[in-house]
Amino acid sequence: MRVRTLCIATTFGLGASSLQAAESSETMVVVGSRTPTAISQIPGTVWVVENEELREQLDSGADLKTALGKLIPSLDFAPQGRTNYGQNMRGRSVQVLIDGVSMNGSRSLSRQFDAIDPFNVERVEVLSGASSLYGGGATGGLINIITKTGEAGPPAFETEIGVSSGLNAGDDLDRRIAQSASGGTERVHGRIGVAYQQNGRYYDGGGDEIFPDLSQTDLQDNRSIDVMGSLHFQLAEQQTLEVMGQLYDSGYEGDRGIYFPHLDRADADLGAAEIRDGFGADREPETDRKLLNVNYHHGDLLGQDFYLQAYHREERANFQAFPYPVSGGYEFRASRQNTDLSGIKALFAAEPGDALSITYGVDLDREDFDASQMIFDKATSDATGGLRQDERAVEPRYPGYRVDGVSAFTQADWQVTEGLKLSGGVRRQHMDVEVDDFKGIPGGSNDYDVTLINAGALYDFHNGHQVWTNYSEGFELPDPAKYYGKSADISVSANPLSGIETDQVELGWRYRGGDWSTQTAIYYAWSDKAIENADDLSVSVIDQKKRDYGLEAAVTRYLGQQWQLGGTLHLVRSEQKDEEGDWQKRDARYASLSSATAFVGWSDHDTSARLQANHYRDLEDDDGREIEGYTTLDVSASQQTGFGKVSLGVTNLLDKQYSTVWGQRAAMFYSPYYGPEYLYDFQGRGRTYTLTWSKSY
Repeated sequence: MRVRTLCIATTFGLGASSLQAAESSETMVVVGSRTPTAISQIPGTVWVVENEELREQLDSGADLKTALGKLIPSLDFAPQGRTNYGQNMRGRSVQVLIDGVSMNGSRSLSRQFDAIDPFNVERVEVLSGASSLYGGGATGGLINIITKTGEAGPPAFETEIGVSSGLNAGDDLDRRIAQSASGGTERVHGRIGVAYQQNGRYYDGGGDEIFPDLSQTDLQDNRSIDVMGSLHFQLAEQQTLEVMGQLYDSGYEGDRGIYFPHLDRADADLGAAEIRDGFGADREPETDRKLLNVNYHHGDLLGQDFYLQAYHREERANFQAFPYPVSGGYEFRASRQNTDLSGIKALFAAEPGDALSITYGVDLDREDFDASQMIFDKATSDATGGLRQDERAVEPRYPGYRVDGVSAFTQADWQVTEGLKLSGGVRRQHMDVEVDDFKGIPGGSNDYDVTLINAGALYDFHNGHQVWTNYSEGFELPDPAKYYGKSADISVSANPLSGIETDQVELGWRYRGGDWSTQTAIYYAWSDKAIENADDLSVSVIDQKKRDYGLEAAVTRYLGQQWQLGGTLHLVRSEQKDEEGDWQKRDARYASLSSATAFVGWSDHDTSARLQANHYRDLEDDDGREIEGYTTLDVSASQQTGFGKVSLGVTNLLDKQYSTVWGQRAAMFYSPYYGPEYLYDFQGRGRTYTLTWSKSY
């Protein structure tokens, strides 16, 4: 991955233009320290995916999470469905933000990337490894998606039209169209962008239609609309206000479903299923999000930079009709899970000395969650083989809860010498948890505190080479909805959730100079507890140590003015101590796979082409569970013309037939209790062609 020399101004996740940065040849990012900081000043592994790099992957046919999985070394490849479950960084969970607003929640739905259309994405900033700066969920890394904003000037427009198909059948066709408008004065300017995508059916490398993902839902026959607008107000010379709003809806709009021929038999089973027309349900898969983000910046408040952010996110997530074993056969149910997240972040940045800078602030947030389960009429389901799902009843699915958090943090950077920089900080987080009564099981309240620290050192040789080392802590929580409500024996007040702390050490090196751009790091992360799913999919916290260690690297070699070649590498091993105190390979349902990419590209001002290989290594745990890796090839080419840019891409060029990593994990999670393996073994899409036309004017 190449790191371009750009001058980019951002706040600590508060939008893309709150701070007018001084002219510099350095890439400025927010993700490393919550204030605009040059990558060369961050003692950690930071990646920046610029819009052009992202577009190369998207034009080949990838969606956002797939593109990022191929560009960010430590991020696992994408599962290809709606979910991004198991798409870890450095073997652990990743926190995803849009302009600094977290898409994660205490109840992890693994839909953080089903949240924005790539048309509205300017670039993506990534911090690998545990972080103490952003609170819960950042044990493996942070991904901050920076959205596009308007600029002062006359009206400017961007149009994009695209189609994708594997040419297998008439319904194997995805269509998309997007349009934006921006402009305004120096005092007030903004942008509005609308993106629409309608997907068809997917076919595997053998030309067979892919079974829907029953467990987490997929994106076949899916329609998504993303409407995003932003306004920038120059209130005074030192003061700006930015407002961003988004409406995002992504849901199923088809009539293809799974037909089970044996549901109406006395010995009903889920065997011999097939895909047929005629499906319909009173609750169908959907992700619906609303986001409001307001940011204020004062460049000289009490002699310091001051940033204030207020945000509100509403999320509604529907799931697929899912078969549950009951007396006399199977009963289908579908859940809806609702999350509301609101918060305020305040931060001061001061420079008390020429070599010393300090940032400090407070974060306040509130998260509300509730979930229901629609139970479908069994007689109708049996008579139609599961193609018709009519509502019979709606009941609570998980206990509802509210989590209120208040956190204080401070971070200091000291330029000891011209080459040596030291950094350190601490975050103290207090959380109050209130859990509702659930199906006769009493709720209650409790609270917990977490203290996280970080420390690092960076040495710049001033010849393109830099080395660093750091220690940082992050934490994650067991899912309150799955932890409580499963048994009256687990009293909420007597069993407070505790943050499972992840400690990490890292040693890294990067070089940018001449014809090379490289970055690599070795890491070791550990924790004293682990979260695991029981057979009924509830979660438990077990007192077993867990560790992940490995190497991530990326290199690009420039050959002359047009040619480039390079790749990424992530070698990771995840282990957990057993009851005898021996280190064992982590359960394959949770462990990350080692991966690598390699590419060769050619480009000039008007024409570009790229061939890329993507490889997942096999994984087998000590209990014999195995995930089979695979290798795919992608190719893309683009041409600038007088009427816009035309791009052609092909994913899975060799039409390889394979099971996705998520499909193999889902089979382990849900089979045989919820049915045979083939129902959950979600297959990878075969060779797919994508043609895109875009123009900025």
